[in-house]
Amino acid sequence: MTDALETATFGGGCFWCIEAAFKQLDGVESVTSGYAGGHVENPSYEAVCTGETGHAEVVQVTYDPAAFGYDELLEVFFAVHDPTQLNRQGPDVGSQYRSIVLYHDDEQRRQADAYIEALDEALDGDVVTELEPLETFWEAEEYHQDYYEKNPDDAYCTFHAQPKIEKVREKFESKLAS
Repeated sequence: MTDALETATFGGGCFWCIEAAFKQLDGVESVTSGYAGGHVENPSYEAVCTGETGHAEVVQVTYDPAAFGYDELLEVFFAVHDPTQLNRQGPDVGSQYRSIVLYHDDEQRRQADAYIEALDEALDGDVVTELEPLETFWEAEEYHQDYYEKNPDDAYCTFHAQPKIEKVREKFESKLAS
């Protein structure tokens, strides 16, 4: 790892699933579940679940760009969720589960915009992923952090997180942490 770590923020359904998928990658220093993109200060999980705070469940990924680039993070992100589903992922329905990339700088915005545009063309215009600047990231409650690691036998994890983890293991085999 270099000393120049960077941060990326993504939302694509339940943060438990997205967090677990990113955590296994070499070059990813940490993944934190949280909330972003809304209008309420310091939101709680219960408030976000109402869909009235405007927040999405997101993960904040701290990574070493020399080991795993932002373009590769985008590839993982779009591989583990369906960017054509508006305000839902699988069984999770509501604006808090929307597909969103929250960029931290102009370079992330440029790369994400190009990736979304190319994906939109490949899928014939079906991508609904939002692209917005990150204003504030609110860390989710402690019991949401590392949820999959703490609860691997949880039915939700078994049916929804595990397939995403396996997809990343297959597609990004050379980029897995040892």
